[in-house]
Amino acid sequence: MSAHAAAQIDLNAIGAWLEQNMPGFSGPLTAEKFAGGQSNPTFLLKTPTASYVLRRKPPGQLLKSAHAVDREFRVQRALWGSDVPVAQMHVLCDDDAVIGSMFYVMQHVQGRHFNDPRLPELEQGQRHAIIDEMNRVLAAIHSVDLGAVGLADYGPEGNYYERQVGRWTKQYRASETQTIPAMEELIDWLGANLPADDGQRTLVHGDYRIDNMLFAADAPRCAAVLDWELSTTGHPYADLGAVLMQWSMPPGTEGRGLAGVDRHAHGLMSDEDFVAAYCQRRGLAGIDRLGFYLAFNFFRMGAIIQGVLKRALDGNASNPERAMMLGEFVPRFAQAGLDAAKTV
Repeated sequence: MSAHAAAQIDLNAIGAWLEQNMPGFSGPLTAEKFAGGQSNPTFLLKTPTASYVLRRKPPGQLLKSAHAVDREFRVQRALWGSDVPVAQMHVLCDDDAVIGSMFYVMQHVQGRHFNDPRLPELEQGQRHAIIDEMNRVLAAIHSVDLGAVGLADYGPEGNYYERQVGRWTKQYRASETQTIPAMEELIDWLGANLPADDGQRTLVHGDYRIDNMLFAADAPRCAAVLDWELSTTGHPYADLGAVLMQWSMPPGTEGRGLAGVDRHAHGLMSDEDFVAAYCQRRGLAGIDRLGFYLAFNFFRMGAIIQGVLKRALDGNASNPERAMMLGEFVPRFAQAGLDAAKTV
């Protein structure tokens, strides 16, 4: 484990706490920090007989309501055994005195991880099935019976987009480091163009994209959906818009998008086909004003990475170098949101 990772985790304290609170646990522990997880630092814990994953709040001063690892734990525990594949939750520690912040420990799910939606690791004929499975799982998330799994109170009622635009505007203001004209214009446009409440209230993942999923090693089957920090109850098209937003970004390790990619030649779904498959699975006739949901997602992602930048400047980022680099993209996300707004 690197010195930077070691500074974020106290293995002796964690091991002692797990011995007392997690049935079947037996140390000693070693740990490796995952490279991802800009928001909540994530570690692979290993013992002589088992491996687990630990997610914790980052140290230092944090934005209110951010880094809600307790909500991550609750929603995944509720979904265990449902049509939405998740890791099994083991234990939540809400005592900050143990390692300095709240954390939880979950099952270590083995599976394939795809960072690039072009799926270059796969043969052309294998890619469509993976994207279709991504579509199936998204529809399954939005079809969860909230009352049956104990999540009816997981988020407030009312107009989801009004609530979300207000929340992320506040988060953005709290981490703002400079005035970005395009972001100001986008915030104003979203507030003036909120869609009417159509009565849909579902579970919303909040950061649904292929690199937040694990797939079985031998089949196009999702083994687990990861990173539920932004999940809530709300409007399902926010998740659908998030997928399309990601795909509109440049391809490669930074953008992780599909802009300019000949999807048919690569065996990938078009936006239109993905939306049509989603609507078929959910029994929907179609989706109006898709540009709003894209614009909203560009705004929210801009606000999120602005927060990542602020944490880097304050010395609290999980990966400071990457955080500073990501911060440079905030104006681009804002402009992309304005471009999407023009399609409404």
